[in-house]
Amino acid sequence: MIDVMEKKLQRPLRIGDKAPVFRARTTQGDISLDQFAGRWLLFFSHPADFTPVCTSEFMAIARAADKFAALNCALLGLSVDSLYAHIAWVRAIREAFGVTIPFPIVEDPSMAVARAYGMLDEDAQDSAAVRATYVIDPAGIIRAVSWYPMQVGRSVEEMLRLLAALQVTAASDVLTPAGWHPGEPVLLPPAGAEAATAVGALPTWFCQPKSAA
Repeated sequence: MIDVMEKKLQRPLRIGDKAPVFRARTTQGDISLDQFAGRWLLFFSHPADFTPVCTSEFMAIARAADKFAALNCALLGLSVDSLYAHIAWVRAIREAFGVTIPFPIVEDPSMAVARAYGMLDEDAQDSAAVRATYVIDPAGIIRAVSWYPMQVGRSVEEMLRLLAALQVTAASDVLTPAGWHPGEPVLLPPAGAEAATAVGALPTWFCQPKSAA
């Protein structure tokens, strides 16, 4: 059962777009994307079940589930495989590696959700290019998008770092510098930096740090 409730945009999804709402079957029952309203959501897709890179990613995300929960972030996976394949894969991961996958995995055999999110070209015949990650905020707005090729696994630590940075910048008028981690100094936006140094005119006025709260 797949029901994309909002028509796909005529262009690929971008940061700031409303995430398309859909209903679908998952390994944990039927879900609707709008049931995650009020929480952050990490929505990530993979090319196929029973593939090595995807298996390593799902185990890494599962092991970090408590860290995502601490950031008020739900987890939701997707592939074009059937619900039965998902269930068999989750069981095989538990039996072979002792890792329980705690988050739901959406089935998308018609590729309707993948196409609604721009994960696949309209003319694509399979899911070979689908390894995308969307960070969706509590209002259902896409705040970050990343795409990886089939051969390269994603970094869960970077997912967590990105999520924390998005939350910090959403909560106050600050920026995060390269490689920022929670607790480290942030940056003032250009207007704030200019105001803060109007008298002293520091040479670093265009890149002013601010201590973390």
